[in-house]
Amino acid sequence: MGSGPVAKHKTAKTKSVAPDHPEGGQTSQFGRQFRAISVFEVFYTDFTELSYADGKEKAHFMPILDHASRLCLGWALGERANQVLALETWNQAKKTLTDWNAEVKGCVLHQDQDSVYTSYAWTGQLLLEEQMRLSFALAGAKDNPQMESFFGRFKGEGCSEFLGAKTIPELRKVVKRRIEFYNRVRYHSSLGYRAPLVFIRQECPQLVPLHI
Repeated sequence: MGSGPVAKHKTAKTKSVAPDHPEGGQTSQFGRQFRAISVFEVFYTDFTELSYADGKEKAHFMPILDHASRLCLGWALGERANQVLALETWNQAKKTLTDWNAEVKGCVLHQDQDSVYTSYAWTGQLLLEEQMRLSFALAGAKDNPQMESFFGRFKGEGCSEFLGAKTIPELRKVVKRRIEFYNRVRYHSSLGYRAPLVFIRQECPQLVPLHI
């Protein structure tokens, strides 16, 4: 992925990938295996809908996930999938990265090609302000399997709680609780049956969070 702030981090135990293909587990046409992706180097994001109020209402949910640790860096929930919601999510994610003393310059964010993610407000913030790199899912949702996998499990495991929320503020509280559980408690087989925060602390002890 080139040099960046994560060069000083311990390499996470993830599949080897080509620098231009953040999806994971890829080799070049010559069969060469590329180095593993480090913690806080490649991220994924997308929008999905969450049903609430006994299925009568829907809200838009956008998280940003770290590739190597599966940590949810930030998220936002609202009535519309728009630039405001996207930038709110990014601001949360950036705060998390700052809390871990991780820079964002040179990092990669893999995302969809819808109008929010191609807007000047979004691309200008990430490309110009943050000096990150963007990777687009050319084939839609199937080209962003990490997010689809996360959404499937997150929505399935929290379905009854989401449906029980009557308003978006209530739903936001439920999502916050579920994300806390996901980051701190929920085991991931790809992380050696550890939660994301446990994985980071055990595999990258040099990363010391300020507030987490």
